[in-house]
Amino acid sequence: MEVISSPQPSASQSLPGWIAIAGVFGIATLGALVGAGSLVRLFFPASALLVAVLLYFRYPLLYVGFAWWVWFLTPLLRRVSDYNSFWDEKGVILLAPYLVTFVSVLTLVRYLPRTSKIGGLPFVLAMASVVYAFLIGLILDNPPLAVVRSFLDWICPILFGFHLFANWRDYPSYRSNFQRVFLWCVLLTGLYGIYQFMVAPPWDGFWLIRTKLVSFGKPEPFEIRVWSTMHSPGPFAVVMMAGLLLLFSERSVLGIPAAVSGYLSILLSMVRSAWGGWVAGLLAAFASTTPKYQMRLVVTILVLVLCVTPLTAMEPFDEVISERVESISNLARDQSFRDRSRNHDRDFNVAITRGLGRGMGSTWIVNERNGKLEMIVLDSAILDIFFTLGWAGALPYLGGVIFLLVSLFKDSAARSDPFASTARGISLAVFFQFIFSSVMLGLSGMILWGFMGIALAASRYHRHRKNLLKVL
Repeated sequence: MEVISSPQPSASQSLPGWIAIAGVFGIATLGALVGAGSLVRLFFPASALLVAVLLYFRYPLLYVGFAWWVWFLTPLLRRVSDYNSFWDEKGVILLAPYLVTFVSVLTLVRYLPRTSKIGGLPFVLAMASVVYAFLIGLILDNPPLAVVRSFLDWICPILFGFHLFANWRDYPSYRSNFQRVFLWCVLLTGLYGIYQFMVAPPWDGFWLIRTKLVSFGKPEPFEIRVWSTMHSPGPFAVVMMAGLLLLFSERSVLGIPAAVSGYLSILLSMVRSAWGGWVAGLLAAFASTTPKYQMRLVVTILVLVLCVTPLTAMEPFDEVISERVESISNLARDQSFRDRSRNHDRDFNVAITRGLGRGMGSTWIVNERNGKLEMIVLDSAILDIFFTLGWAGALPYLGGVIFLLVSLFKDSAARSDPFASTARGISLAVFFQFIFSSVMLGLSGMILWGFMGIALAASRYHRHRKNLLKVL
């Protein structure tokens, strides 16, 4: 009989881990504030990697939380560092979240011989597709830096999801960890997002001017599309969407203030696909849970409507949000939607005509003037998958994702677990956005694969418990 253990150490036992986390963030933040940007850019990725290895082996729960926060905060650290020192075209510091997440490859090495037995074959299929595209990128002589960067964007989320799934025996501890992390994420990044919109901090304005990303708004108060502490409005909205859905399964005094700041900031991000994803995720969670939790969802939604609606009707939020909401009902006249439709029609024919794919790095170019990697935007995950992986890689990749989603909703073992129901809904909510953007990459991909991994861990954990009860 297998024993379900917990990786949760006592407060005193985990103190060295917390000291390491505080040290790496504290030193990097201090360096960014005093203008030591050249040191911070190297120190933070290297020290974050060392701390991640320590946490992975000694404090596995802290490792998961640390990985999330490195993803959430590194872009802001980069902007503050660049503003107080000098502009770093290559953004070396942004390697940190990839290095921290890639540590979870050790879980794959550990479990690979019995992957099929534990139900992890879909993860392996997706990873094999990514490795295949990596090799194709090298063979086709795509820019080496672009190949590596693209590979990390694709592979890290899958590795992280597999890590969570493989540790299914410790699911209750990981569930609590997720709830704490995303509660504080919604509260803090939501508040910063509102501050960003109203004040336009100089470091965010400096970054916006240097990157020339006009679609993110103007570096002036009330003119910014909110991206908070993260790298762009899209990933921020996906994170906020997941966090807001997760709040429905959370019972905390901070839940209401977190939700208010979260909903206002996601509306200010102007990312309509994430708004639609929130609706899809809520409906999926509602349909896959118990009547008791369904009633709780309804009551919570009513309370949130009463709290959030008055804020969205106030200036200066009203005009910005109303204009974006109204565009949903009149997409034919929306310039953004028309541009996306035109690009989709053009790129679709290109994407499906390369059976072997163009490999990793094919959606990136190197700017010959400054040596910076610049991404070619494909406004659809489906296009990106077929363009990069080709038919040979796209079929097993998409097959793995779809198989995992179907197995999640077919399994009723975790139906009584509100968190598991919400995690299933979040997974489907991100998948819903495949037609709008490449949400399987980077931070958005961490949400997709991370929540699929924890939801699968929940199903396996609850099945195991039921089998134990039958034996007893």
